[in-house]
Amino acid sequence: QVQLVESGGGLVQAGGSLRLSCEASRRTSSEFVMGWFRQAPGKEREFVASIRWSGGRTYYGDSVKDRFTIFRDSAKNTVYLQMNSLKLEDTAVYYCAAGRAIGAIVADYWGQGTQVTVSS
Repeated sequence: QVQLVESGGGLVQAGGSLRLSCEASRRTSSEFVMGWFRQAPGKEREFVASIRWSGGRTYYGDSVKDRFTIFRDSAKNTVYLQMNSLKLEDTAVYYCAAGRAIGAIVADYWGQGTQVTVSS
């Protein structure tokens, strides 16, 4: 099992920035991947970004490309999501995920979610 602990959500004005973090209790293999998904009310869960632990390759959803950046701290087993130029439509519960390097990510473990609210 892998436990994921998220932090950093909150309320921010449109155009502002916010950073999420997610610490994993352990890594399962050299093909370990961590990432973020989000789910807005009434919508399906959407892929946001992921990063491969080995090599650091990153993937982004089209709606966040060029505004969000995912990066990791290997020593802390922690992944971060830097969110800039936030828009109202970025409002959602953001979920940290960990899993396997198949495509962007195949998520096997999920965090509890953290709310991000962007206001006008």
